[in-house]
Amino acid sequence: MNNTRHTGGGLRRKIWIAFIVQVAAISFATVLGVYGASAVLKHLLIQRALTDEAAHFWQRLASDPQAQAPDTFNMMGYLLAPDITDDALPESLRGLHPGYHSLPRAQGGSLVLVDRKPVGTLVLVFKQEQVDALAFWFGVVPLILVLLLIYLVAWATYRVSRRAVSPVIWLANVVERWDPKRPDADALNPQNLPLDVEGETLVLAKSLHGFASRIERFVEREGNFTRDASHELRTPMTVIRMACDLLLADGSLDAHAQRSVRRIQGASRDMLALVEAFLILAREGDTGLPDEDFTVNDIVRDEVEKARPLLLDKPVQLQIDEQATFGLHAPPRVLSVLLGNLLRNACLYTETGSITVRIVPAELQVIDTGIGISADELARVFDPFYRAQQGQRDGHGIGLSIVRRLSERFGWPVSLESEPGKGTVARIRFPESKRLGV
Repeated sequence: MNNTRHTGGGLRRKIWIAFIVQVAAISFATVLGVYGASAVLKHLLIQRALTDEAAHFWQRLASDPQAQAPDTFNMMGYLLAPDITDDALPESLRGLHPGYHSLPRAQGGSLVLVDRKPVGTLVLVFKQEQVDALAFWFGVVPLILVLLLIYLVAWATYRVSRRAVSPVIWLANVVERWDPKRPDADALNPQNLPLDVEGETLVLAKSLHGFASRIERFVEREGNFTRDASHELRTPMTVIRMACDLLLADGSLDAHAQRSVRRIQGASRDMLALVEAFLILAREGDTGLPDEDFTVNDIVRDEVEKARPLLLDKPVQLQIDEQATFGLHAPPRVLSVLLGNLLRNACLYTETGSITVRIVPAELQVIDTGIGISADELARVFDPFYRAQQGQRDGHGIGLSIVRRLSERFGWPVSLESEPGKGTVARIRFPESKRLGV
């Protein structure tokens, strides 16, 4: 259930983060724009107003020598005669050279224009409270309104987007809760879908419903096949083996006939082993076999006895070297199939010498004195239907492929070490988590 919440929450969280980043970027751009606008208002428009007011005053003074310096709601002016120093001005305005000035806020923060003419010096002061009022009404207020509008639009868009993706999140949660081996197709039945599932999500839900229904039929068909094949394939093989045993017990067969019967017996034994392996591998994910506590040494003894008939015509000694005893909690049939394939492979490629199954702590070793495998062939021996020294030995080329697949499924790493002319060592390692104390 935690994974389910993570799926839906992850998509919603990504949408939320995307909107937060978008709103933050737009807000930053808006603040920057309004700040720039206020700077333009302060440094250009007010400056232009002061300049125009100064020009208008000089025109009035030219026509009326008694004209007074401007004194309006927004600004105040001071006119100094050429022979008068600026000591008559307020302290904050003294010592200013001609031009445009922005006083520090500690000195009033006003905007000042000093315009010097031969007839005198005009000092115009745009009042700070008016500057603040203009900055507030033309800067802060529009900024607040724009930001509120952005936030409202972003929130509304987020709500709409969240409703739009809700069917996708619901669908993801349903699919994530599926059992891969038996997906619940009824959950996506068109009659069980929420009302807001429509459009592309509805098409996807219907497609997944059809897909899950097909998987259910495939799983059921595979289960039926495995159950039937487990019985039907073993029965004729058992009959063939029993018939071979009876024929071999009949002393009237000549040597050629006995060899033929033994080949039939060996082929039926191989076929039974392949059937056993295929039935295990056919169960995807779970083998369907119960886990049991068993001793590895017992499985080794059984498989060694089963492999002895493969060496009846060869001067090869098959033996067990028990240097340790340990147990596993797993399906014993799987280890039987895995070890049996390694033993059959060793018997097939060993003409003289010995084959030893060595049991050491947490590991099985199948050591033979066979023909060995070259480095190039060793890299491919686990490929399906690949046979080293092809054409010189019998075999199907799938024994080691089965070994690799079983080892990967059960976490029992298998490795091969070989050298041409000196033999091969196959190792099966059992991690600590798979072992039992015996």
